[in-house]
Amino acid sequence: MGRVTERRRVMRIRGGAVNTRPDTLVAEEPLEIRLNGRPIAITMRTPGDDFALAAGFLVSEGVLAAASDVRNIVYCAGATDDGRNTYNVVDVQLAPGVPVPDISLERNVYTTSSCGLCGKASLDAVRTTARFPIADTPPVRLAPALLSVLPERLRAAQRVFDSTGGLHAAALFSEDGELLDVREDVGRHNAVDKLVGRALREGLLPLERAVLLVSGRASFELAQKAVMAGIPVLAAVSAPSSLAVDLAAETGLTLVGFLRGPDMNVYAGEHRIAV
Repeated sequence: MGRVTERRRVMRIRGGAVNTRPDTLVAEEPLEIRLNGRPIAITMRTPGDDFALAAGFLVSEGVLAAASDVRNIVYCAGATDDGRNTYNVVDVQLAPGVPVPDISLERNVYTTSSCGLCGKASLDAVRTTARFPIADTPPVRLAPALLSVLPERLRAAQRVFDSTGGLHAAALFSEDGELLDVREDVGRHNAVDKLVGRALREGLLPLERAVLLVSGRASFELAQKAVMAGIPVLAAVSAPSSLAVDLAAETGLTLVGFLRGPDMNVYAGEHRIAV
């Protein structure tokens, strides 16, 4: 099975001095996700938590809502012509009675920014497919001072980033600021899928009292994944996209961007920020 990190030779130039040495890089390999034996998506990811990644991806697609929806998740033996198992192909087998959606390799779904759908169609797709309407009652209330310390707590938990500097991260926090789970990956969307997939398999969906923090920007795709998991608050250390803000406003998601120390912008769901 692929490793999380790999070593490569690198020429280093520091202060005019040149030397060569091995460098630690984050591993990146393709993962093909199959549903009942049918290929539905390929993503570039950091190996590890592959079953959770596949499950979380299918939560964001509206296919899965509970651990009981899954009969089994397996690596595909004989994934290559010579019959080897590369551990880069995962098959999610649905439980009896769970409907199989019409998803093709052409990606006739709304999950990526390259799907070709207009903004309105993307918003409608999330609204009509979401299994868990955001319903934190009473609403989660977060003080700015609590939010301000979350990025540092996330950074402290990034074990692989310390050795490679090349990973995104996503974390779930409780409404009291307790770190519940953290995942790293070359793709921030994969890191979120791993979090959601782990929560699904542990029977924790919807995550209606959780805060999702991502290490980069907040795209429509990440806002979608938060909404599909029932998460009421999404925070990012960088900027959101316009469609992410539109989705947050429409679904009731609290969206915080540019979260850097005591400074932050609240783009939607201001009622959950205790100012």
